[in-house]
Amino acid sequence: MHHVTAFAGDAQRNLDFYTNFLGLRLIKRTVNFDDPATYHFYFGPAAEPGTIATFFPWPTAPAGRAGSGQIPALAFAIPKDSLDYWIDRARLSKIDCTGPDSRFDDAFLTLRDPAGLAVELIARKTTSARPAIVRLHSVALCVADAEPTGRFLTDLLGFNFAARENDRARFVLDGALVDVIAAPGVDRAKLSSGMVHHVAWRVENELEQNQWREKLKAAGVRVTRVIDRKYFRSIYFREPGGVLFEIATDGPGFTVDEPADRLGCALQLPPWLEPLRESIVRRLPQVKLECAGPA
Repeated sequence: MHHVTAFAGDAQRNLDFYTNFLGLRLIKRTVNFDDPATYHFYFGPAAEPGTIATFFPWPTAPAGRAGSGQIPALAFAIPKDSLDYWIDRARLSKIDCTGPDSRFDDAFLTLRDPAGLAVELIARKTTSARPAIVRLHSVALCVADAEPTGRFLTDLLGFNFAARENDRARFVLDGALVDVIAAPGVDRAKLSSGMVHHVAWRVENELEQNQWREKLKAAGVRVTRVIDRKYFRSIYFREPGGVLFEIATDGPGFTVDEPADRLGCALQLPPWLEPLRESIVRRLPQVKLECAGPA
């Protein structure tokens, strides 16, 4: 995976939960390039693809509805022996936490962030000596008809079927894990705050991305043009069950507009929005945060 993007509610509460409680670093503070009156926060244990969760705070979002065609949770990998640490941390912070439960022989906890999004902390063997989040773990697709989604993953995207457990089928590609959850008869989800918007898959460069774009088009998949997201280039399309997929390049990377020791310290805008900075800042809610770099 490259990243997973979700809708948050209140911007400050989103910042506080993912930095203060989960201990992630604010990698980038920018805006939704398609809606500049909305923040876009990037969080991760490192400024690297495969570790990043991003959020669009949407405090005035209309009521949503869970259902098919959605990603039901944000899943992070944590060290195998750190479950007790996170249970205690959640209890002390009065964070809703259930588990441990088990899935495909992995123990996991489920937390709820301030907007109600399920955040899974999945215990895996890692080299980390700290109980901190290591990376993104997997993504689950809840779909009304699992068979077309499974074929799409294997026949077009190159995933391999790995295992089945109850209503979940697991697929794997180069370490990326995708669970397809069969939800027949379930109404289509209506996305809102506290729900995942899309998952992005990573490619090394634009050449590889364009090759995927041509392959998708040849298969009859409706795919967008290449879109400049400043830190990477993106294309978007939907799998048969309705979940939005993105293919994003590894570069240019998060240090194109601020050094590594100052990531997240300042509001960053793409060049085409920079002339509108004053009006954009006026419309954004004020937030308080501790800069990771020196003052």
